[in-house]
Amino acid sequence: MKAAKFLALLALCSFAAIALLAYVKKQRKDSSNIKSMTALPIQKELQPVPYKEATSSKKEVGFVPHNSNTLPADRISELFTVTGKKLPIVETVKYTSRVEWLQGKPAWISDYASHYETSRHFIARSLNSSSDYFTQQVHEGDRFNVFRKDKKVTFHLVVSVKDCRMLFYYYDGETHERFLLKSYPVGLGRPAEGMSSGCLTPLGSYDLGDRIAIYKPSDKGIYLKKETEMIRIFGTRWLPFEKGYGIHGVPWYSSDPKGALVENRNTVGRFESDGCIHLLTEDIEELFAIVITKPTKIHIVKTFSDAKLPGKESLS
Repeated sequence: MKAAKFLALLALCSFAAIALLAYVKKQRKDSSNIKSMTALPIQKELQPVPYKEATSSKKEVGFVPHNSNTLPADRISELFTVTGKKLPIVETVKYTSRVEWLQGKPAWISDYASHYETSRHFIARSLNSSSDYFTQQVHEGDRFNVFRKDKKVTFHLVVSVKDCRMLFYYYDGETHERFLLKSYPVGLGRPAEGMSSGCLTPLGSYDLGDRIAIYKPSDKGIYLKKETEMIRIFGTRWLPFEKGYGIHGVPWYSSDPKGALVENRNTVGRFESDGCIHLLTEDIEELFAIVITKPTKIHIVKTFSDAKLPGKESLS
């Protein structure tokens, strides 16, 4: 009897040992499988969309074909230079306080701006030979550029949602030619289902409004029913175009505990706004100085080939 019990106990222990060995082997195998799994890559931050000129068979659009790896030439300097090659829509004038078109008092920069329908910011950049739009000190004999009074000029901004880029044109109403001045990277609205653009920025053609604004640090206003330092929302410039939408600078934020403000340049090239169009500070200030005294239309399209612009494109 004792021998039978001993054999039964021995058999039970053997089965237990076999089961334990099988469990240990399974755990080792599972552990090996976990270690051999490839880790998922961390998603990179969204980068600005590289510029690539859209192709089109629509001859009436006539966009200048560019190499996909290059940007259009920047001709903005031809608006402001007083010594080099100038665009035909501007002229260089010499400042004098006594002018025939203003009798009875001396003429200042503001008077020249009004007479030539040219913003003081435009004159200041030409006068200072730099992107200084606020220093407007002038002396007898100083030279600066203004828009020609005999030219009928309109500006056209073409925004491609696909490319996150804006093309800046001027159109000559006499020659019926349009000239590409510059290309700017832009930030657009957040992705949105149900919008024809695919984002919160609406497609369509709109006239720029006249309720423009300039913001400096500490300038406050009401935004979303709260008093806010406006530069934190709209950057340094605001150009409205339709029902609360606008073109404005990138928002600014506090960079250190002392409260110093810097621009958030990362919003350009992305789809992060509430529908407005963001430009870098130097770009919006440049654009603002040029367009605020002339009729300007903005065309927001899915891709450049969808745009319809007046006139024939000049390659000169």
